[in-house]
Amino acid sequence: MRYLTLEKAMEAWQQLQPLSEDDKAKLSRRFTIDFNYNSNHIEGNTLTYGQTEILLLFGKVIGEANVKDVQDMTASNVTLRMMTEESLVKTTPLTQNFIRTLHQTLLREDYTVYRNLPGGVQTSYTIHAGQYKTRPNSVITRYGDRFEYASPEETPALMTDLVDWYNKAEQEGKLSPVELAALFHYRYIRIHPFEDGNGRIARLLVNYILTKHDYPMIVVRSRLKSDYLEALHAADQIVGSVPSKGAHATLTAIRPFLQYFKSLVAHEVYTDVCFLTEHDKNLWWYDGERIEFRTENYANLLMLMMTEPVLTLEEMQRKMGINMSAVKKLVNQLVDKHYIERGATDGSWRVFITPSI
Repeated sequence: MRYLTLEKAMEAWQQLQPLSEDDKAKLSRRFTIDFNYNSNHIEGNTLTYGQTEILLLFGKVIGEANVKDVQDMTASNVTLRMMTEESLVKTTPLTQNFIRTLHQTLLREDYTVYRNLPGGVQTSYTIHAGQYKTRPNSVITRYGDRFEYASPEETPALMTDLVDWYNKAEQEGKLSPVELAALFHYRYIRIHPFEDGNGRIARLLVNYILTKHDYPMIVVRSRLKSDYLEALHAADQIVGSVPSKGAHATLTAIRPFLQYFKSLVAHEVYTDVCFLTEHDKNLWWYDGERIEFRTENYANLLMLMMTEPVLTLEEMQRKMGINMSAVKKLVNQLVDKHYIERGATDGSWRVFITPSI
């Protein structure tokens, strides 16, 4: 859509309501994979998109995978379900206990982090699951400077202010759901209440706010991580570095992040609309991207792999009626894009790109 705005995207979304159960299931499946993959990938999780899909949909791990990354991805999906169920109860206010419960579920248990200091000295500290931080936290920005978040002493009071503000603002209805979600996200990040998992919790709570107000859930794509961080940084430059000011920032002060967030929601909502309404043999979807193949050979090959996953290259050649070099070229290109993968043990093809028909 040319000149896409949030208003135009939501208008297109509303025209699709009510969604059929089949459309709801399609969106839910796609969102489950996309959200968990991207939110964790932003924080350094090494599972591929394909590994994430197999793990979340079938409870299996394919290929080599870091054990903690697998556990983190599984726990992330549990917190997503918890958040979704909580958001359906429209009259229930947001509580700090719910936020801490999400965090407890996400991290699962306390664990110790070890660091090697200059000179060979080793230090360690404990990450607490479901508890606010007990040690200061900060980040080195992409520009090389250190940015401090709220102190452990400030955090309980600032989180009380944040939750109280949100519940009051929601009741007053002066801010739109998108404005509420953007401002909550920014204030929460400036507090950084936990020792780990703050970004993942922030993105969960953004979707809690949106879905509670009948907006589609959104995904912050890891491939666009720099845009996300740059928008936060630009808002920080206006708000200033004092944590308590960040925790009470105004909508006007965070306007670079608000502009980014509105554009993000508009894009994600309209992507959902296109996903449900555009039907073409050559149109496929992968991690929120619209993939339109130039020839039918790609679509034909993918459909073959989906319906007959144990096909050999020779069988593909015979069924498609093209030469072997063309088959190999198609397969290699699809593998390189991570759209497909061949099982190491059974040799079957796994297709991770979704058809629009």
